[in-house]
Amino acid sequence: MLEDASRLEKKWLEAVAAASGLDALETVRVEALGKKGEISGLMKGLGALTPDERKSAGAKLNQLKDAVAAAIEARKSQLAEAAMDARLQGEKLDMTLPASLGAQGRLHPISQTIDEIIAIFGEMGFKVAEGPDIEEDFYNFTALNIPPDHPARQMHDTFYLGRADVAANTNHAGGTGVGGAAGDAGIQEKKFGKEATPTDLEGRRLLRTHTSPVQIRYMKSHQPPMRIIAPGRTYRCDSDMTHTPMFHQVEGLVVDEKTHMGHLKGCLTEFCRAFFGVADLPLRFRPSFFPFTEPSAEVDIGCSRKGGELKLGNYGDWLEILGCGMVHPKVLEMGGIDPARYQGFAFGMGIERIAMLKYGIPDLRTFFEADARWLAHYGFQPLDVPNLVGAPR
Repeated sequence: MLEDASRLEKKWLEAVAAASGLDALETVRVEALGKKGEISGLMKGLGALTPDERKSAGAKLNQLKDAVAAAIEARKSQLAEAAMDARLQGEKLDMTLPASLGAQGRLHPISQTIDEIIAIFGEMGFKVAEGPDIEEDFYNFTALNIPPDHPARQMHDTFYLGRADVAANTNHAGGTGVGGAAGDAGIQEKKFGKEATPTDLEGRRLLRTHTSPVQIRYMKSHQPPMRIIAPGRTYRCDSDMTHTPMFHQVEGLVVDEKTHMGHLKGCLTEFCRAFFGVADLPLRFRPSFFPFTEPSAEVDIGCSRKGGELKLGNYGDWLEILGCGMVHPKVLEMGGIDPARYQGFAFGMGIERIAMLKYGIPDLRTFFEADARWLAHYGFQPLDVPNLVGAPR
């Protein structure tokens, strides 16, 4: 048996050295050291020897077994290194390429939604118009055919800042701009109290309650045909899960000689289907009333609320999305447009509302909490470019 051990050591060490790959090396290990391997077979034969023979033969076989096992491990390391070298030789790394930078920030969903709206209406030929946040009563109410006794004019719904003559008398103390307006607010509250009459409120400055004043200002400075949208901040005295004192709206205006309700319907259908990414999204126009449009309508989009989950599409249920209508002749007159020659349509919607619907944001207030974790979840990469079918994800 001792002669067999010496012979087997030479045999298996040569076999280990000759193994050209990990698979071949594993085959050698099984044939030599496996349960049915040659060396294991000799170990089983030790029981037939005398105690003295078993002692010397066992020591020799253990030495053989350890030598072959060590050779296998050493060869395995050599083969692994050779495989790594071969893989590295096959890979070409350009060390001059710039490293990938981590995200530097994300676009707020409101900014992204406004970009999407501008892109979609831009495809339809709309321009973007802007106006001041601090507005005059005339542009915010009077020019839009909102009478002095309308509820929207009351102080519980509108942030009033003060009359122009009050501002002129208090600028030396309160400063100019928004700071002066804040001073005006304190003076006007003492002067008018909480139960101000419609006459008291006429002529005062306010934080605009919608972006419709932009339409009046645009009509006064431009001639038809015109096709604009006016996105921006608006302000109302309201705060809960679905309302905040400051929010964003986008309003649209089209004025031309032959504009009609069919154009309005086609425009809004195209927008809603593009924005929400549903090609066959059904729209329903319900008769309604707004002081600045006649006829007026509220627009619903098809949806499903089954199982507590909102899905947009032709499911038999409806969800209100925006208001619209043909521009009232008095509003055209206030904007310096001849209503006998020109007609127009207008529409308006809350930007937070449609962003919540599209991106599954449950609480309006989270838009303004400046939570970096929330923005990391709902925000957008800065180079996402919106197009007619919505923002890339």
